[in-house]
Amino acid sequence: MTSATVEQAFTLSHLDALESEAVHIFREVAGEFERPVILFSGGKDSIVMLHLALKAFAPAAIPFTLLHVDTGHNFPEVLDFRDSRVATLGLNLVVASVQEAIDTGLVRELPDGTRNRIQTPVLLNAVEKYRFDALFGGARRDEEKARAKERMFSFRDEFGQWDPKNQRPELWALYNGRHHPGESIRVFPLSNWTELDVWHYIAREQIPLPSIYYAHDREVVERGGMFYAVNEFIRLRDGEASEVKRVRYRTVGDASQTAAVLSDADTVEKVIDEVAATRITERGATRGDDKVSEAAMEDRKREGYF
Repeated sequence: MTSATVEQAFTLSHLDALESEAVHIFREVAGEFERPVILFSGGKDSIVMLHLALKAFAPAAIPFTLLHVDTGHNFPEVLDFRDSRVATLGLNLVVASVQEAIDTGLVRELPDGTRNRIQTPVLLNAVEKYRFDALFGGARRDEEKARAKERMFSFRDEFGQWDPKNQRPELWALYNGRHHPGESIRVFPLSNWTELDVWHYIAREQIPLPSIYYAHDREVVERGGMFYAVNEFIRLRDGEASEVKRVRYRTVGDASQTAAVLSDADTVEKVIDEVAATRITERGATRGDDKVSEAAMEDRKREGYF
């Protein structure tokens, strides 16, 4: 073999490099922390994250519990996929219920009925109850401005709060997981991935997803230029009319605040072409809660959100 051939043989592709980095992070956390947990909602990023965790420890089982902070405002397709995946893989899933927290008085329902803001105390309560010291999240830096301030290991104080100015340097892929009792670390293995990277990886690895991510006909109502599914959480207001549109979901958060996009992309390949052509982030295009203010996500993260 020539030197050029040898160099080519040991050169990782872009996706291989991202995968290798994520696998390294999973193994680092397993070695440094006592009670790590993977935040798993059944959304595409958490599905990819789980796939990477399985690769990191194969053929052994992953040494982590899964945690879903359930707002109660879910897309049925996503919950069905979540439960099916957990059952197939024989994993342990802990569900922290916002509805249960409302019923017991831990949190109070907001006047507008939305629940994303009251997820945070429910998450922090679960962290304290189960003493989780590292939480894997599927956040990516291209999602939203506040996400770009995160490190791979994002330190949280004993109140679960995030201070972007109090983060640790991460030189030469060295991660500092030091923490005192009560403190925790959020870990973001997909931090250097983009939405397009995620879809290319889904295609390469043939990772199954909930059908909601692909184009389908759905009854929607247009509000503020966004198309929301008409369901038990979103009712028609006076003067509004619904219509059936061909849509798909780029992200599948709270069903009361997550909108669909008009699309004919019913295969992975078509979704990749569509994502490659868009110039609007998935959260900017589909998440109504992020439109409250430019600092909405950063405010939530400072309070303890993932």
